[in-house]
Amino acid sequence: MSVSTNELAHGSGRPPASSSDAAEGLRAGVHDAARRARVAARDLARLTADAKNAALHAAADAVVAATDSIIAANADDLQRARGAGIGEAMLDRLALDARRVAGIADGLRQVASLPDPVGEVLRGSTRPNGLRLRQIRVPLGVVGMVYEGRPNVTVDAFGLTLKSGNAVLLRGSSSAATSNAELVRVLRASLVASGLPADTVQLLDSRDRVTVTHLIQARGLVDVVIPRGGAGLIDAVVRDAQVPTIETGVGNCHVYVHADADLDLAERILLNSKTRRPSVCNAAETLLIDQAIAEAAVPRLVGALQAAGVTVHGDEQLARRASDAGLSAVIPVTQEDFDTEYLSLDIAAAVVDDLDAAIGHIDRHSSGHTDAIVTANLGAAQEFTDRVDSAAVMVNASTAFTDGEQFGFGAEIGISTQKLHARGPMGLPELTTTKWIVLGDGQIRPA
Repeated sequence: MSVSTNELAHGSGRPPASSSDAAEGLRAGVHDAARRARVAARDLARLTADAKNAALHAAADAVVAATDSIIAANADDLQRARGAGIGEAMLDRLALDARRVAGIADGLRQVASLPDPVGEVLRGSTRPNGLRLRQIRVPLGVVGMVYEGRPNVTVDAFGLTLKSGNAVLLRGSSSAATSNAELVRVLRASLVASGLPADTVQLLDSRDRVTVTHLIQARGLVDVVIPRGGAGLIDAVVRDAQVPTIETGVGNCHVYVHADADLDLAERILLNSKTRRPSVCNAAETLLIDQAIAEAAVPRLVGALQAAGVTVHGDEQLARRASDAGLSAVIPVTQEDFDTEYLSLDIAAAVVDDLDAAIGHIDRHSSGHTDAIVTANLGAAQEFTDRVDSAAVMVNASTAFTDGEQFGFGAEIGISTQKLHARGPMGLPELTTTKWIVLGDGQIRPA
């Protein structure tokens, strides 16, 4: 299998000389792309904020101007995906229309409006010997992105890495190959028109999984890899990577309706958390209802979910209360259900004894992405936020707000559920590292 020959347009590696050395050709192609990215990254690190912002606005305009060709490319991906029997949730992630393309372009403009983190002084001091120390933000360098579906990630990653002074190597999924190729073609042409290196963004071949391996093991060529997708993808990248990896986790998110919850509020939050876009990682996958209000809350909340087309997988008490209220049958829940990121109109549900039991359930089953409590009790809210160890903890708000744009970051490169370097939605500062600048006037260290 060879990679794309349209290197200028798509930024992919060079094709192998013959089918007999295809594997070596793919490795060489990825490494060659990484070397070109390193060259581009050196230029990007020195760009002014004004130059980066101008390039982002130009790229946004170029994306809008190419709406028809982007949608046409996406239609090809959708046709192949439907033929392959891909489910509706994944199709929704893949699909682009004029509104979504405009939203992608707006994301670039929002990133342009944000403060440039590069060069920010984090701390500094003057030592007794006169040495002046400053710790400043600098770009990471070459960022590798491995992701599934969602062609909007292609442009979000480009915008955030450019603004933070990094070059990016994109390895999307084969299901979005045509969409990604057209988007990257548009972005690279825009970069050239802005006087910036086209290799700021490159798209790696997605037809062979070995390109993922070559990317995540390109030690010395790639500075960090960020996987974004399902549990299988993330686990494989974290397990096999030989370069630093920022783990973005799956979203097994919970909504706990506390004993002192307002049920009108709970219903609005629950439905928004579950049904707004069930295919995304911040969608709620488990509902927990406090025993103290189960008699009223179960019929109300389960009924609202079922009316919205959600299939409820509930425990014995929840199923009995739902049946007594004349609701549709609840599917018996399993322990596996409580650990499942459905990404569909399904939800696991249980009645829990109290706040402590709810926190215990979340501790056992949450993926550490986003968990929410609905309560009018400030003490209960404080205990929940203190004890739930997730990247985002919501009080009386939808889990759908765990999002870079909603947090004011313009866009996000991913939502990290790990604890080193970055956690939660990752925006511009999370795409930088630091260096120390030490200014002296001839100081030497005594023996």
